[in-house]
Amino acid sequence: MRDLEKMFHQEMLLIYARAKSECKYNATRFFQMVNEHGGVEAARILLRSPLSEGFAALWSYGRLDLSMEALVLQSSWKPLFTSEELAIAEKRLKEAGYKFDLKK
Repeated sequence: MRDLEKMFHQEMLLIYARAKSECKYNATRFFQMVNEHGGVEAARILLRSPLSEGFAALWSYGRLDLSMEALVLQSSWKPLFTSEELAIAEKRLKEAGYKFDLKK
Protein backbone atom coordinates (compact mmCIF):
# COMPACT_ATOMS: atom_id res chain seq x y z
CA MET A 1 0.00 0.00 0.00
CA ARG A 2 1.22 3.48 -0.75
CA ASP A 3 1.60 5.92 2.12
CA LEU A 4 -1.54 7.92 1.27
CA GLU A 5 -3.57 4.72 1.03
CA LYS A 6 -2.19 3.53 4.38
CA MET A 7 -3.13 6.84 6.00
CA PHE A 8 -6.64 6.67 4.50
CA HIS A 9 -6.99 3.11 5.79
CA GLN A 10 -6.15 4.36 9.29
CA GLU A 11 -8.70 7.18 8.96
CA MET A 12 -11.38 4.67 7.96
CA LEU A 13 -10.60 2.69 11.12
CA LEU A 14 -10.69 5.92 13.11
CA ILE A 15 -14.18 6.89 11.91
CA TYR A 16 -15.32 3.37 12.82
CA ALA A 17 -13.86 3.75 16.33
CA ARG A 18 -15.34 7.24 16.74
CA ALA A 19 -18.81 6.08 15.65
CA LYS A 20 -18.55 3.25 18.15
CA SER A 21 -17.43 5.42 21.06
CA GLU A 22 -19.31 8.65 20.32
CA CYS A 23 -22.58 7.23 18.94
CA LYS A 24 -22.54 3.73 20.40
CA TYR A 25 -22.87 2.52 16.80
CA ASN A 26 -20.91 -0.67 16.10
CA ALA A 27 -20.46 -0.86 12.33
CA THR A 28 -19.22 -4.45 12.29
CA ARG A 29 -19.65 -5.00 8.54
CA PHE A 30 -17.85 -1.73 7.77
CA PHE A 31 -14.96 -2.75 10.04
CA GLN A 32 -14.74 -6.18 8.40
CA MET A 33 -14.84 -4.67 4.91
CA VAL A 34 -12.05 -2.20 5.69
CA ASN A 35 -9.86 -4.94 7.14
CA GLU A 36 -10.58 -7.35 4.30
CA HIS A 37 -10.23 -4.97 1.34
CA GLY A 38 -8.28 -2.03 2.74
CA GLY A 39 -9.72 1.41 3.32
CA VAL A 40 -9.62 2.71 -0.26
CA GLU A 41 -11.17 -0.37 -1.85
CA ALA A 42 -13.79 -0.61 0.91
CA ALA A 43 -14.77 3.01 0.21
CA ARG A 44 -14.99 2.28 -3.53
CA ILE A 45 -17.19 -0.76 -2.89
CA LEU A 46 -19.47 1.28 -0.65
CA LEU A 47 -19.67 4.11 -3.20
CA ARG A 48 -20.74 1.62 -5.90
CA SER A 49 -23.42 0.18 -3.60
CA PRO A 50 -26.78 1.60 -2.55
CA LEU A 51 -26.78 3.68 0.61
CA SER A 52 -25.55 1.62 3.52
CA GLU A 53 -27.24 1.00 6.84
CA GLY A 54 -24.25 2.74 8.37
CA PHE A 55 -24.93 5.96 6.47
CA ALA A 56 -28.56 5.86 7.63
CA ALA A 57 -27.50 5.18 11.22
CA LEU A 58 -25.00 8.03 11.25
CA TRP A 59 -27.64 10.32 9.71
CA SER A 60 -30.07 9.38 12.50
CA TYR A 61 -27.41 10.29 15.08
CA GLY A 62 -26.71 13.58 13.30
CA ARG A 63 -23.14 12.43 12.70
CA LEU A 64 -22.60 12.27 8.95
CA ASP A 65 -19.23 13.84 9.70
CA LEU A 66 -18.23 10.27 10.63
CA SER A 67 -19.40 8.82 7.31
CA MET A 68 -17.08 7.39 4.70
CA GLU A 69 -18.62 9.85 2.23
CA ALA A 70 -17.54 12.84 4.32
CA LEU A 71 -14.09 11.34 4.72
CA VAL A 72 -13.42 10.78 1.00
CA LEU A 73 -14.38 14.39 0.27
CA GLN A 74 -11.65 15.78 2.49
CA SER A 75 -9.00 17.31 0.27
CA SER A 76 -6.27 15.03 1.62
CA TRP A 77 -8.01 11.93 0.24
CA LYS A 78 -9.46 13.19 -3.04
CA PRO A 79 -6.46 12.01 -5.11
CA LEU A 80 -7.36 8.42 -4.17
CA PHE A 81 -10.78 8.56 -5.85
CA THR A 82 -12.23 9.23 -9.28
CA SER A 83 -14.37 12.27 -10.02
CA GLU A 84 -17.37 9.92 -10.31
CA GLU A 85 -16.73 8.44 -6.85
CA LEU A 86 -16.36 11.90 -5.35
CA ALA A 87 -19.58 13.02 -7.05
CA ILE A 88 -21.47 10.08 -5.54
CA ALA A 89 -20.20 10.93 -2.05
CA GLU A 90 -21.08 14.60 -2.48
CA LYS A 91 -24.56 13.80 -3.83
CA ARG A 92 -25.35 11.48 -0.92
CA LEU A 93 -24.33 14.04 1.65
CA LYS A 94 -26.20 16.87 -0.06
CA GLU A 95 -29.35 14.78 -0.34
CA ALA A 96 -29.09 13.99 3.37
CA GLY A 97 -28.87 17.72 4.13
CA TYR A 98 -25.31 17.54 5.40
CA LYS A 99 -23.42 20.83 5.19
CA PHE A 100 -19.75 20.33 4.45
CA ASP A 101 -16.78 22.38 3.38
CA LEU A 102 -15.27 21.09 0.13
CA LYS A 103 -12.03 22.96 0.90
CA LYS A 104 -11.40 20.90 4.05
